[in-house]
Amino acid sequence: MKDDRPDLVPDSTFFCLDEERNIFVGAVNIRHYLNESLLLDGGHIGDGVRPSERRKGIATQMIHLALLECKRLGIENVLMVCDKENIGSAKSIMKNGGVLENEINVDGVIEQRYWIPTDNV
Repeated sequence: MKDDRPDLVPDSTFFCLDEERNIFVGAVNIRHYLNESLLLDGGHIGDGVRPSERRKGIATQMIHLALLECKRLGIENVLMVCDKENIGSAKSIMKNGGVLENEINVDGVIEQRYWIPTDNV
């Protein structure tokens, strides 16, 4: 079912499976463009890794693959956002070329906003 709410944008979701163990380890969501809300807090790519699978490089690899898809979609500069307290996410973003633009307060939470060019992906 298509949702025509004006605050939503087209997106694609990809799941990461460990085929050897037959388990779901993470997912990544790509927003095809940003509206005003996503430009402030949300960005082009959102990702999540199962807690038992964290600190294994999975997020870094999922972001890399998502950047390839963003490039295919014609997105030249990708925005990724994470809580300042989420050091693991910040590291995964920076390992993929993310450059911190600024930090903003969103409902009492400090969010870091990173930009990643897709020309070198």
